[in-house]
Amino acid sequence: MPDPAAARDAAEEASALSHPAVAPDASAAYGEHSDQVVDFYAPRDGRDTAPLVVVLHGGAWRAPYDRRHITPFADFLARRGFAVANVEYRRGASLPQPRGEEGGGGPVAGRWPETFDDIAAAMDALAGLARVALPQADPRRTVLTGHSAGGHLALWAAARHVLPVGSPWRLPAAPELRGVVALAPIADLGRAAELDVCGGAVHQFLGGRAESEARMGCADPAALLPTGIATAVVQGREDTVVPQAVAESFVDAAAKAGETVGLTLLGDVGHFPLIDPSADACAVVAEEIAQLAW
Repeated sequence: MPDPAAARDAAEEASALSHPAVAPDASAAYGEHSDQVVDFYAPRDGRDTAPLVVVLHGGAWRAPYDRRHITPFADFLARRGFAVANVEYRRGASLPQPRGEEGGGGPVAGRWPETFDDIAAAMDALAGLARVALPQADPRRTVLTGHSAGGHLALWAAARHVLPVGSPWRLPAAPELRGVVALAPIADLGRAAELDVCGGAVHQFLGGRAESEARMGCADPAALLPTGIATAVVQGREDTVVPQAVAESFVDAAAKAGETVGLTLLGDVGHFPLIDPSADACAVVAEEIAQLAW
């Protein structure tokens, strides 16, 4: 008997990925690697200045999924009057991991420490790059957003000032952000690992099961709380890729740390409508971003 949930997931993914990629108005490198690049989208309403929305794409930190699949979402935000920066970063190796290893048989999730190096470097360089590539962007009104694995990276980037002392990515003070809107984020790495989100992706991302426990403290947003930065999570109730339980675990961890994280749960919505310009859920996301940005 066909699985209705699987059929819905497939239809939602097909819809989200059916939109043609949208070319940026400008691009800038933040490093020497070909993946160390930011694409910029100007606000489509012609305004002289606009909040800057930084987009971090998902795809389980794996190489086959790059920033192109989220360019229609970036363009959607630009058409809503935002300046947008779509950040690429190094992901897992293109070659599959040997079968029998953690999540073996498919592309490896992430690189340790390069994925984190790139997000930190991109965020540190962003204001300067935007001044040249997208003068309409106002870095003083920056909102971070990210989908799935990109949601994890957005939450992590906003928490660098609470990283353990000695971390190479630690900031001396909180980043200048209006807030974070995380979309179906892999927000609690421990809970996601328990649920085997994306087929072993969490342990791969952290360099293997043996390394994961030691690295969680500087990689897991749920361990880097409170941040003092306004944070909202948008989650589909029918999401089977990154289940609602992961978002709820992060929100609970924030509450225990004395911080309130907004949680918007969307009924009859799975994983991909949050970044699908043709879906109603995408408009909800834009409104969440607007509430922080303007």
